[in-house]
Amino acid sequence: QVQLVESGGGLVQAGGSLRLSCAASGRSFSSYAMGWFRQAPGKEREIVAAISRSGGRTYHVDSGRFTISRDNAKNMVYLQMNSLKPEDTAVYYCAADDRVVLATLGRQYRYWGQGTQVTVSS
Repeated sequence: QVQLVESGGGLVQAGGSLRLSCAASGRSFSSYAMGWFRQAPGKEREIVAAISRSGGRTYHVDSGRFTISRDNAKNMVYLQMNSLKPEDTAVYYCAADDRVVLATLGRQYRYWGQGTQVTVSS
């Protein structure tokens, strides 16, 4: 089992950047595929980015603005977000699962953090 804690959210102006962090506790972090999801008010949860166990494979819904990375030595996964837009406003969640190598669907992840709020003002 793994526990996840997100940080790095906040209020930023449109065009700005934020770097979200997700700290994982527990053993064998490198055995977990990781993902970032977001949910805006009144909308369904959606994938933002995912990364494989080793970090060698990634998926981004918007690769021009978002970059996912991980540091298995530190049990950390990151989401660098650039050129933020008001429509990026949402609660961002970190997710993990050790049953898959790389996953882009929410139902593929068993473990979730509490989320961190990102608000982009226009």
